[in-house]
Amino acid sequence: MLKEEHIKPVKEQLINQIRETFPEDKRQSAISQIENMSTQELEEFLIKNNMIKSSAPGEGGQVSPEERCIFCSIISGGVNSYKIDENKQAIAILEINPISKGHSIILPKEHLTKSEEIPSQAFTLAKKIAKKIKTKLKAKETEISASCVMGHCIINILPIYEKETLNSERKQTSQEELLELQNLLQIKPKTKTLKESKPKEKNISSSDSKKLWLPRRLP
Repeated sequence: MLKEEHIKPVKEQLINQIRETFPEDKRQSAISQIENMSTQELEEFLIKNNMIKSSAPGEGGQVSPEERCIFCSIISGGVNSYKIDENKQAIAILEINPISKGHSIILPKEHLTKSEEIPSQAFTLAKKIAKKIKTKLKAKETEISASCVMGHCIINILPIYEKETLNSERKQTSQEELLELQNLLQIKPKTKTLKESKPKEKNISSSDSKKLWLPRRLP
């Protein structure tokens, strides 16, 4: 069963995904369903959409924390995000409910429950993103801090323009704004010189968002 402190951030994540992927005529109805879901209904919804696995033990026994973690679902691609960079140990994504413009999160790829276990490469990535934010967005400074949210340790990169703190009010950001920021902050691969370049193979990637299953009517 989901813990009470997890419900609000999970619903916010789902509602933002609905705003980005659902047709306008169905968007508000879907958002209302998410907002009105009980804890049990929300957990059933997440299981139905393969975002977490059932807590009922199967052949493999108890379900691991990684299989029930929304951040692990983001890392695996099960939940959409606005990724701006990554290395072997962590990925950097935009916060979809930011405190300030460019607010980003570093997610260690391994499911860690203690801040002291966060690998050094995750902090290296955080410093790299913080530097890019200061350069591109002209933030006065950036605050890097580690914490554990919903059982998964993360690193917040908070751009400070005035007197923002992690306790400041969060804002809703449109898909257009997030895409613009992603394009601005995304680390572009270095282009090869003419001598080094090789014929490129055509990469086929799906840009279609994973559609969420919603019941026609809740019990």
